Amino acid sequence: MSERILIVEDEQKISRVLQLELDYEGYETTVASNGKQALEYLESQEWGLVLLDIMIPELSGLEVLRRVRRQGNETPVILLTARDEVYDKVNGLDLGANDYITKPFQIEELLARIRANLRKKVQVGPGNETLQMGDLQVDTAAHEVTRSGNIIDLTPREYDLLVCLLENKNRVLTREQLIEKVWGFDYFGETNVVDVYIRYLRQKIDKGYDKAFIQTIRGVGYSIKEGNQ
Repeated sequence: MSERILIVEDEQKISRVLQLELDYEGYETTVASNGKQALEYLESQEWGLVLLDIMIPELSGLEVLRRVRRQGNETPVILLTARDEVYDKVNGLDLGANDYITKPFQIEELLARIRANLRKKVQVGPGNETLQMGDLQVDTAAHEVTRSGNIIDLTPREYDLLVCLLENKNRVLTREQLIEKVWGFDYFGETNVVDVYIRYLRQKIDKGYDKAFIQTIRGVGYSIKEGNQ
């Protein structure tokens, strides 16, 4: 069964090109031309992935993203933006976007990012729904993270990075390994994105606790293990 992709784009020429290219690749596509229409589609139907332009009428792309994440909808979202500004990217990622791409972009790069985000789904086996490190727990069935009983709110990317570290606890993973496992083999970007997200995770997972689980192995990469004070 082909994945269903919602294209949220108000520029008709761009949305038509995207639809033709994605249809050719075997995806099933629908176009929403404004934020309210996009929200209606997202609340009433299931989607494999959303391509979400930030600058759309009615409701902005970031507002659409904020609302669907608040509702618990974890559908992968790739932001499309014509503005190459750090604020848009960081704000979008903080709101729960899985990825972003800046216009103008090469269709091959966008297709690679789509494949990577569709591939990256955590596989949970029977009886293996909880990942744990000391007082840190991840309920992968409920998508819930707690430490000492306190619920920790993570973005989808932060969550995936934490799950990856816990699935490989006490092992050192290089930046390249983390990019392949979390962002996908086809990720087009700089490896320092790992450092940025490790910093985000530390702020939420370790800050304020006696034990810091996430460790930097200088010159190699990162690991999650007990015993670091």
